[in-house]
Amino acid sequence: MITFQKEEIANAAKEFIAQNRDKLLLAFHGSMGAGKTTFITQLCRELGVDQDVINSPTFSIVNEYLSNNYGMIYHFDFYRINNPQEALDFGVYDYFDSGNICFMEWPEQIETLLPDDVIHVNIIVNDDDSRTVSCS
Repeated sequence: MITFQKEEIANAAKEFIAQNRDKLLLAFHGSMGAGKTTFITQLCRELGVDQDVINSPTFSIVNEYLSNNYGMIYHFDFYRINNPQEALDFGVYDYFDSGNICFMEWPEQIETLLPDDVIHVNIIVNDDDSRTVSCS
């Protein structure tokens, strides 16, 4: 579990990466505005992705980023998926089976398709506006 203020996000991302270094499939849960995209953006920066290419995949469903150290990183936003079949239609399993890091926002939309080895990451907004990130 990692708790941090917004200005501490870079250190929180570094700590998260150290704790989850060998994990490839990460499903981020949290309310609207909890900071899922912001935290994933910082994770990508820490993993060596050029910050100018990182943005929310809300409309594209998936963004592909190239990291000098980790190869391709896939960033999904399943918010606009109406049913799991839509994810199957664009080949979601090809991404999951690629051996690359997959960061997923709104995984609840495709819950029945998530592999058994996915790590569920919960982001909670605390009363003092800090964030707590925990994995299960």
